[in-house]
Amino acid sequence: MTHSVTLPAWAFVLIVLFAAVTFASHFLFPSVRWFFRKRAERVIARLNQRLARPIEPFKLARRYDMIQRLIYDPEVTQAIVDYAHEHDVPENVAFEKAKSYAREIVPSFSATAYFSFGMRVARFLSNTLYRVRIATFPRQELNQLDPEATIIFVMNHRSNMDYVLVTYLVSRAGALSYAVGEWARVWPLSALIRALGAYFIRRRSRGDLYRRVLARYVQMATDAGVTQAMFPEGGLSLNGEVKPPKLGLLNYIVSNYRPGGRDVIFVPVGLNYDRVLEDQFLIGADKRGVRRFRPPAMTVLRGISWHLWQRITRRFDGFGTASVGFGEPLELSLFLKAHPDLTGDRTEVVATELMDRVRAVVPVLATPLIARLLLRSPGLSPAELLTQTTICLDALHTRDMPLPQRSPSILVDDTLSRLTERGLVAVTPQAITITDRGQDILTYYANSIAHHFPDEKSVT
Repeated sequence: MTHSVTLPAWAFVLIVLFAAVTFASHFLFPSVRWFFRKRAERVIARLNQRLARPIEPFKLARRYDMIQRLIYDPEVTQAIVDYAHEHDVPENVAFEKAKSYAREIVPSFSATAYFSFGMRVARFLSNTLYRVRIATFPRQELNQLDPEATIIFVMNHRSNMDYVLVTYLVSRAGALSYAVGEWARVWPLSALIRALGAYFIRRRSRGDLYRRVLARYVQMATDAGVTQAMFPEGGLSLNGEVKPPKLGLLNYIVSNYRPGGRDVIFVPVGLNYDRVLEDQFLIGADKRGVRRFRPPAMTVLRGISWHLWQRITRRFDGFGTASVGFGEPLELSLFLKAHPDLTGDRTEVVATELMDRVRAVVPVLATPLIARLLLRSPGLSPAELLTQTTICLDALHTRDMPLPQRSPSILVDDTLSRLTERGLVAVTPQAITITDRGQDILTYYANSIAHHFPDEKSVT
């Protein structure tokens, strides 16, 4: 005898859904994953044929696998044991904490996202906002770099635009991995940044367990040959000057280096702009004595709206020049051989040398140069400014400085026009007057090239 069984509609729907998920997981998902994995492998193979530095297998590993590899690394395991002992907690609690740090740090690189989306956005933004110029490029030295070595670009930090600009300029060399601070840890920006291969760091964390997990990730990436870019200053320059280095990430790399292993080559990069997009926010943060700043949402929206209106009305002619100088590479193996008597912190010696090389290739642009001249000699007439600019450029030329390529008269006219439009100076045939608003901003730009004039004090 049979009886019919009545099910609620919701129960029937759940059963169907569970059945569909089971079917897909056993029959569809593996094949789908295989299809996309094969497609990705073909894309990466084509990319590696045209890249000077092929994408490393380490970078292509699944994020889950990388997290597992990191938290079960012997040094991280020891750090977990030490943390549990120090804080009197069970080791499984310390393990979960280390695992949360690993999830926070490890990226999820996508070659498709990086080269199909990231590169196109970087190229578009760079070329529409600025005239992009490469000031110095030691082609011979860079072409002779060991193809098996790990390349690390070391840069001064002027703007968040630095990430975009350098990524665009080295796109033919390979995929860069950046360390990104807390500012980008918001959805959906965080997901995009992870897909582009960046890893997140807590700049203010003082926990030993976190630092040891971060250190091992950076060391593992370096040992695997991952091309990286870093800002030794530790954050954006608030007053325009190139700051002394902080040793955090550099120390993880230098202290882990062993002769005979994969070499590490640092490439110094100097960046400068005629207009830094965040200049007023940085200056304001410097005055308040705080490192953290977040532009008000309405201010950002007004800026974007103004920019779009300028484009629609075809009145936008860019923010001037963005220039990048590449300096003499520092091969860590050769540098340490040349300094066998290092008895102190060798990381500090390496960092100091790197920042000296970065400063040497920071380009001298029109806005910083003219800002410096106006601050040094208040009340110059336009004609006198042109004379001073010509003299200064001639003097810098004899020192092989990375200089603007345009004539002094064009530089002066264009720069004064931009400064006047922003309300930073008032120009008459008799004199150029710096406005109250312009004093701080011109000082900020003048400070970016102050190190090229060692006999003079920085403008304050």
